[in-house]
Amino acid sequence: MQKINSLRYFFRESLKSIKRNGLLSLASITTVAGSLLILGIFLLLVLNVNHMASSLESDVEITVFLKDDLDEANIQNIGQQLVLMPNVAEVKYVSKEEALNRLREKFEEQKQLLDIVQENNPLPNSYELKATQPEYVAEVAQAAGKINGVDKVKYGQEIVDRLFNLTHMVRIFSLVLILALAVIAVSIIANIIRTTVFNRRKEIGIMKLVGATDWFIRWPFIIEGVILGTTGAILSVIVLSIAYQALVRNVYTTLPFLPILAPQPVLIKLSFLLIASGICLGALGSGISMRKFLRI
Repeated sequence: MQKINSLRYFFRESLKSIKRNGLLSLASITTVAGSLLILGIFLLLVLNVNHMASSLESDVEITVFLKDDLDEANIQNIGQQLVLMPNVAEVKYVSKEEALNRLREKFEEQKQLLDIVQENNPLPNSYELKATQPEYVAEVAQAAGKINGVDKVKYGQEIVDRLFNLTHMVRIFSLVLILALAVIAVSIIANIIRTTVFNRRKEIGIMKLVGATDWFIRWPFIIEGVILGTTGAILSVIVLSIAYQALVRNVYTTLPFLPILAPQPVLIKLSFLLIASGICLGALGSGISMRKFLRI
């Protein structure tokens, strides 16, 4: 019963303090919400770029171009070697005639130019390969290039690598920005708690004289910081959820081929992370401000 009464006292004092410092409390909540909103935006950006890179990487096709002087037996032999290679999921033969037809379909408006080379087709025979896992693409391509009779090997890994490089840059930039905003949020919360503690310094001194422990004095201020941080975090989650769901609906309508993460799973995980971050920011700000005054 005593613990319940103490808990009621802690929360009552915390809410009184928040109400008493209305403008500072609002500034704290806004700063936390803004900081965590930016954190959420950058996390969503990094997660989606990673998802796009992984989707592209899983669809990366390895094209093995064959030398022109190979007979049918040698072409089939190379195909058998490719099939037996480890980490190869699919092997498809593309004759030079089929390659030309594909090119004609792709450049339908200029197919008259391609008709000129119909009799003397310059395109090579080739095999199209898919790896079992994206991480094996480079390894499979390198092994295929060593087979006798293979002219060259091409695959679209350069695009994927650029996407991963972009993700790395976004991650570094967002980390620096988030740390700066976190420091600002903690400082504002610490100042609010410091103001409250200063206004109640006589009361705190009397409480210490009658035997109140440091933790009994500290808890209302910690709860106040946690309430401010959590409120800011919830606001950021609401804004981020509404904005991201609207973005996804727009992307699905205008760019249905673009691989973007579905809202519900990613937003649930992100909400827990942001709220936990808000709680930590609030508790940290309170803890910093209380250290000085409890030494009195």
